[in-house]
Amino acid sequence: MKGEMPHGEGYSRVKNLTLQHKLNTVCVSANCPNKGECWSRGTATFMIQGNKCTRHCRFCQVESMKPDILDWNEPERLAGTINKLNLRHAVITSVARDDLKDGGASHWAATIKAVKELNPGITMEVLIPDFRRDTEALDLIIKAGPDIISHNLETVHRLTGKIRSVAQYTFSLELLQYISKSGIVTKTGIMVGFGESEKEVLETMDDALSSGVQIFTIGQYLQPGPEFLEVAEYVHPSVFLKYRHYGIAKGFKHVESGPLVRSSYHSERQIIKKSE
Repeated sequence: MKGEMPHGEGYSRVKNLTLQHKLNTVCVSANCPNKGECWSRGTATFMIQGNKCTRHCRFCQVESMKPDILDWNEPERLAGTINKLNLRHAVITSVARDDLKDGGASHWAATIKAVKELNPGITMEVLIPDFRRDTEALDLIIKAGPDIISHNLETVHRLTGKIRSVAQYTFSLELLQYISKSGIVTKTGIMVGFGESEKEVLETMDDALSSGVQIFTIGQYLQPGPEFLEVAEYVHPSVFLKYRHYGIAKGFKHVESGPLVRSSYHSERQIIKKSE
C-alpha cells in the first residue's frame, strides 16, 4: 500500500502558504502517508498551539518536549491561509498543552472564531485532546460551534495504557458523550495493528456508538521510528472493508476504514446535516 507522491500546483500552494505564514500541519509533524494526496487537492490538517506536545504517546511522531509560548496571532494567520486556499472545509487539530491552565481551550475558541469570521459558510472539523476531563474547557470549544468535534480513542480498551501516555479509554468515552449531548456531530477513530482482536475492535465500535459518536475511522498503525511501538500486524485491506460494513450496520452515519486512513481523511465528506 502506497500513498500518493506529492505533485502539482495544489501541493505547492499548500506547502508555500503554510511555510510563509509559519503554520504547522499534522501532515508534516506526524509524517502522514496521505500528505501527497491531500495537499495536491489543496487540503491540509492544520495543527495549532505549536508543534511540541506535552505528552509522549508511543505511536505518535509529533515531538514531545516543552512547548513554545502560545502565539496569539496564529488564529488570524490560520484564518487568512484558509481564505487564500479558498477552502470550503477546514480540519484543525492541536498538540496537547497540559502546561496551560485550560489546556489551550481559549486559544482553540479564538481560532475557530477567527476562521469562521474570515471564511463565511466554511464547515469545520476540530480534532481535540482530552483537556484532562475539564468540561469548562470543552464548553469553550462547543460554544465556538465547529461542525464536527473529533477526539480519538486511538486503540481498544485493553491496549490503551500501552500506547497512550496520559489519556484513558473510559475518560475519552465520557468526553465524547459530553460533546454528543451538546448536539454537535461527534467523531472518533482508532488504529489497528497493535495486536487487538476483531472482537475488541467491534466492542470499541459499540462503546463509541453508546457514547453518541456518529463518525468512526479505522487505519493501520505504521511505526514512525525504532523508538516507537513495533507493528504487531499489517491488517489486510479486506478486513478494513469488513470493519466498514460492520460499522455502518451498527449505526454509524459514516465510517472511513482502510490501511492509509487517518482521522481527518476525507473529512469533507463527513459533514452530517441536521436533518440526518
